[in-house]
Amino acid sequence: MIQLEIPGFGNLEGTDLVLDINGTLSFDGALLPGVAARCRQLARRLDIHLLTADTRGTAAAIAAELGVDLTRVQPGEEAAQKRRFVEQLGGANVIAIGNGNNDEQMLRAAGLGIAVLGAEGTATRAILAADIVARDIEEALDLLLQPTRILATLRC
Repeated sequence: MIQLEIPGFGNLEGTDLVLDINGTLSFDGALLPGVAARCRQLARRLDIHLLTADTRGTAAAIAAELGVDLTRVQPGEEAAQKRRFVEQLGGANVIAIGNGNNDEQMLRAAGLGIAVLGAEGTATRAILAADIVARDIEEALDLLLQPTRILATLRC
């Protein structure tokens, strides 16, 4: 669990981490360097879930490499499916990381939403829905490994 009391933002009690794959954890379908090691560290504190439309068909291999749960959203209303997934986990206790239009609702529904700027681009909707924008996935995961960085960013 990640617990933070953030003045002006509220209490964060993160129990689950929901990660988009394409453009967030991967580039052209390949897992980005540094992600696996960080996810192993975070798995000691959070339940990690991969949530993806699996555009490139590499999600199963990435989930196996990371040793985490995989859920594929079905074509059509992907954003709503991602939001419902986060809500079913408890919403406020979820930390979500994504980069695409179909991540917007997921980022809004999470207790903490992080948009990443990656080589495949980042949708404006994802940026506007996020609480924090990180330069890349490594930086986003490092925020969770060093949660006082979140406090410094979000406090009012």
